[in-house]
Amino acid sequence: MSYPNRPAPLDAGKPVIWTVSVSRLSDLFRNITLEYDHLAQIEALHLGFDEAARHIRERMAGEHVDVVIAAGSNGAYLKSRVSVPVVVAKASGFDFMQALARARRLSARIGVIQYQKPLPELAEFAATFGLVIEQRTYMTEDDARASIAELKAAGIEVIVGAGLITDLAEEAGLKAVFVYSADSIRRAFDDALELARLTQLERGRTPRAAPADNRRARRGLNDLRGDSPAMERLRQSVVLYARSPATVLIQGETGTGKELVAQAIHRESPRRAAQRPFVAVNCGAIAESLLESELFGHEEGAFTGARRGGHAGLFEAANGGTLFLDEIGEMPLALQTRLLRVLEEREVMRVGGTRPVPIEVRVISATHCDLEARVREGRFRADLFYRLAVLRLALPPLRERVLDIAPLAEWSLKHALAALDARPHPNLAAEISACAPLLQAHAWPGNVRELRNLMERLALFLAAEPLQALTPGFMLAVAPELGNAAPAVLPPPPAARRDSVAEVLARFGGQRELAARHLGISRTTLWRRLKAGE
Repeated sequence: MSYPNRPAPLDAGKPVIWTVSVSRLSDLFRNITLEYDHLAQIEALHLGFDEAARHIRERMAGEHVDVVIAAGSNGAYLKSRVSVPVVVAKASGFDFMQALARARRLSARIGVIQYQKPLPELAEFAATFGLVIEQRTYMTEDDARASIAELKAAGIEVIVGAGLITDLAEEAGLKAVFVYSADSIRRAFDDALELARLTQLERGRTPRAAPADNRRARRGLNDLRGDSPAMERLRQSVVLYARSPATVLIQGETGTGKELVAQAIHRESPRRAAQRPFVAVNCGAIAESLLESELFGHEEGAFTGARRGGHAGLFEAANGGTLFLDEIGEMPLALQTRLLRVLEEREVMRVGGTRPVPIEVRVISATHCDLEARVREGRFRADLFYRLAVLRLALPPLRERVLDIAPLAEWSLKHALAALDARPHPNLAAEISACAPLLQAHAWPGNVRELRNLMERLALFLAAEPLQALTPGFMLAVAPELGNAAPAVLPPPPAARRDSVAEVLARFGGQRELAARHLGISRTTLWRRLKAGE
């Protein structure tokens, strides 16, 4: 079936996005689409699985689409069956906690059915609230039906899951709670817009308002929260460094806010005043074979699979603005040489190209590792290190600014409660103050990110029990990790070795994503180090 009479797009500069959904997810997609329809041409396809894949393939024969957004098992099915990029909306752990809080009001016996793999962290929620939570996974609709029948036979009264699961649960006469939140779908739309921007660059098209809007720095100086002397010095350095076009190297542990600082430098600089782009790339999250093309671009036919018309890299996308290179320590040596040349010559040569492209880009890089140690070990070029580190910033870990912990906790908890439409207790400041010794004794290996995530977890429990006072005992029940004794100041983590990687992999049952997160590296870096025998 073809669609020859379908009208041409009204604005060819906007990215074209199709949403694919069935059941109640369609309503959520429709509501979020209203927030994004000025940034993209969005069309809803109320289809699923094979029917959706066939429809997309038929229309792509005569139409253009940049990205498809789907969710759950439907999204996973489409990724391997259509050639267009597919962004899969995923329910976060916070979404599950919210859904379980709603399910608890319906029954104390809850079933959770997930696509492919379970959520091990739900055991803590069940133990804290005295709930019975049974988890099941599925691959096909038949699997899902069988799991629902099994849970119903076991006395489970309410099922938490995605659209397919909730529909099947209600068909079976059970109560159902839909797991996706509006924030999860918004994240998928944001990812789709960014992916569409990159797709347009690869085709040599000029991105217009929507993609450019997604290249701006969203955070500024006011987002660097804290009244400690260390944070005041950091804000002063940001303002000072923003005046200069020199490179900046930001060093700090995971969760200290390295990208946030980079965005603040950009926003305080004349580059932001001229609405110039801020482009970020994680050098450890992209496979080595793709990173070169992603950074420097490539010409048509440069290698097998190269895009027709070539591809403008991120240096060109950031021209006139700022390029943020996160996890710079993970960049392979061969690419370090190319990066140094770009910085020295102020021009970029695409892979397979013969004509240099002049660029004017400020580079801000960041790392959680000891880059100077890597220079001594021969794993990072000394000349590149000094070229990247004209200006340097060392971000203080949270445990070294103890006075900021309680105010940050209060601020994060208030925002997390507001996201749940719950009001904080009138005496929240006093309750946080009573919990301050407990919070300050924790080492916070995940720094501000860990604190924020813990407050989101705490907010969920407080929203479910509005009369519950925030006491140290209650906080320990929700976050038992606060009771683990830890040294006041921890040394920086050593570079991952093969034996330490193997130990962590074993501890997490071979799950590479969890192991990489624990080590503070990307899955690509974890794989690379295993392969290199480190």
